[in-house]
Amino acid sequence: MLADFGYGILVVSFLVALYSVGAAIIGVWRKSAELVESARRAMLLTWPLISLSAASLITLLITNHFDISFVYEVTSRSMPTYLKITAWWGGQAGSLVFWSWLMSAFASLVTLRKWDRDREFLPWVIVVSGITIAFFLSMSIFFENPFARMWFDSSGNVVKAMVQPVGTTPVPLQPDGRGLNPLLRHPGMIIHPPMLYLGFVSFVIPYAFAMAALITGRTDDRWIRITRRWTLWAWLFLSCGLVLGSRWAYDVLGWGGFWGWDPVEIAALMPWLTGTAFLHSVMIQEKRGLLKHWNMILIILTYALVVFGTFLTRSGVLSSVHAFASSPIGPYFMAFVTITFVASIVLVIYRWPQLRSDTEMKSLLSREALFLLNNLLFMSVLVVCFWGVIFPLVSEFFTGQKVTVGPPFYQRATGPLFAGLMLLMGIAPLSAWGHSSLQSIGRALWKSALAALALIVLVFFTYTKNVIALIGFYLVALVIFVTLQEFWRATRARQRAQHENFFTSLARLTGRNRRRYGGYLIHLSMMLMAIGILGINLFQVQTQGTVPVDGKLNIQGYTVQYSSIAAFPGPDGRQVTRAVVNVYKNNQYLGQLYPRIDYYPDAQQTMTIPGERPTLSDDLYIILVDWQPASSNGATFKIYVNPLVNWLWIGAFIFIFGILIAAWPDKDPEYVPVVTHNKAHQPSSAD
Repeated sequence: MLADFGYGILVVSFLVALYSVGAAIIGVWRKSAELVESARRAMLLTWPLISLSAASLITLLITNHFDISFVYEVTSRSMPTYLKITAWWGGQAGSLVFWSWLMSAFASLVTLRKWDRDREFLPWVIVVSGITIAFFLSMSIFFENPFARMWFDSSGNVVKAMVQPVGTTPVPLQPDGRGLNPLLRHPGMIIHPPMLYLGFVSFVIPYAFAMAALITGRTDDRWIRITRRWTLWAWLFLSCGLVLGSRWAYDVLGWGGFWGWDPVEIAALMPWLTGTAFLHSVMIQEKRGLLKHWNMILIILTYALVVFGTFLTRSGVLSSVHAFASSPIGPYFMAFVTITFVASIVLVIYRWPQLRSDTEMKSLLSREALFLLNNLLFMSVLVVCFWGVIFPLVSEFFTGQKVTVGPPFYQRATGPLFAGLMLLMGIAPLSAWGHSSLQSIGRALWKSALAALALIVLVFFTYTKNVIALIGFYLVALVIFVTLQEFWRATRARQRAQHENFFTSLARLTGRNRRRYGGYLIHLSMMLMAIGILGINLFQVQTQGTVPVDGKLNIQGYTVQYSSIAAFPGPDGRQVTRAVVNVYKNNQYLGQLYPRIDYYPDAQQTMTIPGERPTLSDDLYIILVDWQPASSNGATFKIYVNPLVNWLWIGAFIFIFGILIAAWPDKDPEYVPVVTHNKAHQPSSAD
């Protein structure tokens, strides 16, 4: 009964979403404010409806209704309640409902804002949001139903359906379920998918406003100002999702790294690239009235890549540890991406003359020119990533064989592009809007450049002579010194003017211009992350060996001594095999680590948990590969030393803090442009 109720509510939600789309379109056509208001209220209704369906599904998950196919596939009696709840997004069918639930929440929130000044946007925001929600609900209703029961056909195969198909018999109630994939039981993986989904659905809102601006002909920067916070929060969620996914891969997959250029990893990275370019580009439109075409195309690409990434994760067309099993929904996702992308581009072409810039770019070294170059580099990274992801599909189509590209391709192709982006982070803050010269940038840059050079000379004599590493560290140091110099200059100027102490001036300066100084903090954090990326990619060392009890393995000054191994039952019904190793460095005892392998009988899968000893200089990372009874050959360990990798996680925390500062609402009232003949009033210094 509860499954029938949950499925029925999904169907009702789908119909309500379609009604909101139809009512909004007809309301505009008939110029009926009542119909548009009805569409708005219908959109508000979708979230509580989908919440009821989601609550039904969660109840089935935590009460062990194994006659429901989805419950049987992702839960077991041994799983704790919190894992049964998170299994909602741990499987294909449930995650689609989760996506729809989040999307309806964001769409409802945006329709609750005051629309007095932007009434013409409202129906089209509802249309775009409603179409997106209806599409994802249709995938749940017609193809990946989380409430479907299991039936046997005449051949003994399991058929999933709400109602018993003709010629089938019910599957006997299972005593237990298969359980959630062990890889998804890690805390990072519990939080990682919701963060990605939040980032994905948040970007739908700026896209909806962009389409509304194109349809209504309001091609000023009003839609950008309305969605600024939405974009920043979307970027925050997506960034958190990427970082948490990297940490999960580092802690669980047992290969000693955090990023493997996996197709699904790249699918999440691609909308982040276009979203980051969009965040930079909108500032140029606000300040100078430039790059209007760019901004429309970037937000369209971001929306398309969000849905395309969802397609890659759920279609089964590419092999990935992150992907769900093969599903029939792949072609429908591709059709949806294609239709929405083509329709969006047609709108851009239709409004192309009205998207002309209000001013011209007059200097190649102006801030807007450097931001444009920044966008071109981001797009170049995107092209590399997109080609690498689709190449297996292209090769299979033309040759019949699926040929994949590996990490070396991405590293060699994107390395110089990321270096260029780092260089721009150091130069762009020193340039001026409108016009800059080599002399003016040089005068502002030379102290930071010399300080970075002095630091690299020190690194050359004390740490490494690797040319690529030295170039990378120089760019990191340059950006850090330039950013700190910008903080110092502005804070000292305020300190002298206001007679405040340094830290008060710094806090108030940041509070008055959160967007700028939050951005600077993000730049600093990304350089700390770059230190960790350079360290693990260029200096990682590894060894593997089988040793008896009290045997030793040596690597990079570390000595790892195998002490003992034990097998015992753990929580959640898993069987734990844990080794104890003693760690020494330069003959000094540092303590013990406990690499282990957990076996989950319900899922019949294992999970490798490394033993880690993190420091600022490196991370000792030990994996238990294999073992024998105590009387036999001992145990096999794989050991990595990952230099500087923990700067990546430190930088990630500062990165999130910087985005929070940039996205925090200002106390000042929202700027409202004056629109005349489709062009916005340009803000003066008083604005």
